[in-house]
Amino acid sequence: MAVSDMKSNANSMPGLLKVLEEIGMAHPPGRSLPPVDQWHPERALEIGLEIRSDGSWWHEGTRIEREKLIRLFSTILRKDADGSVWLVTPQEKVRVEVEDAPFIAVRIDALDRGGAQQLVFTINLGDTVMAGSEHPLRVDTDAQTLEPSPYVLVRGRLEARLSRAVFYELAELAEPSESGGMMGVWSDGVFFEIGPAGEG
Repeated sequence: MAVSDMKSNANSMPGLLKVLEEIGMAHPPGRSLPPVDQWHPERALEIGLEIRSDGSWWHEGTRIEREKLIRLFSTILRKDADGSVWLVTPQEKVRVEVEDAPFIAVRIDALDRGGAQQLVFTINLGDTVMAGSEHPLRVDTDAQTLEPSPYVLVRGRLEARLSRAVFYELAELAEPSESGGMMGVWSDGVFFEIGPAGEG
């Protein structure tokens, strides 16, 4: 039976940091990410962690300024099928409230053109992903404001929201779909629709 302690615990952060240091030593930058999908700890905690829509990390209302710590946190993030997001270690998991998406795409590089085009996104914490079948692009449109919210899948169920500047660059690369009703972009052999033709 799973053990759950969903109360804020001031002693949890130091313990978590110690585990993270151990994980960091076992998985230094440049090596494969920890296998968080294979870890199923019984202990679940809530210590007031959140990621706001601008990509900043907060703990109990105080912004976390240490970029090295945030990068380490990002390597053990997992989003479950029910939409909940966690920092996961072999010993415990800590809930993370995410206002929008856990990552922000801050740069786009387009290689080649047309069907051979490859779109590479740089994420705010240093990762890069190439849009394609394994990293699809999607655009949600608000039904009332018609404001687009574009995302690219980073890993697992974790997405990065495209910054406004990056989305503008993406829109500059758009071309009509075969039906002509939608605009979209090619990347790694996949055509992603991003909005209606003649709008935006």
